[in-house]
Amino acid sequence: MAAIKDTKSFMRITHRYLGYFTAGIMAVYALSGVLLIYRDTNLLKKENKYELVLKTNMTEKELAKEIKVRTVEFKPGEGDLKTFKEGTYNAKTGEANYAKMELPYVLDKFNQLHKSTSTHRYASLNTVFGFVLFFFVISSFWMFNFKSKAFRRGMIYAGIGFILAVIMVFFQ
Repeated sequence: MAAIKDTKSFMRITHRYLGYFTAGIMAVYALSGVLLIYRDTNLLKKENKYELVLKTNMTEKELAKEIKVRTVEFKPGEGDLKTFKEGTYNAKTGEANYAKMELPYVLDKFNQLHKSTSTHRYASLNTVFGFVLFFFVISSFWMFNFKSKAFRRGMIYAGIGFILAVIMVFFQ
């Protein structure tokens, strides 16, 4: 490993090796991030059919939670067989038949990286990755001499990128 002489060499060397280390993680995040943009479509999804026996006399909310869909709304009708957008539920027997559009197993697992919460098993990985990405932002300013034309131009582009992000977040 190269010798660390000053802040600039520390930033450059750390940036380099953290970049190599996180390259695989970044590839997974990039792919899953693009897929999440199109989660409201059926891009790369396939229909999976399920037949389960659940509790009897479940409400719409209970059924939605049990079959892991956002909402269930029973269509009007009498009797034990309740129909909803994804399928049917027999309130007397607990039998549910429904279909869901889902990503293939590997892509679904990749997407879980983005969907994790503080209690999820990926929380620590996401936190570390977030700090590493922030370090990349900061350390990238040490890649060029502070007095160089490339650095000044880079600062202009960084400012434009920041302003564009703020505009997109707050004014769209």
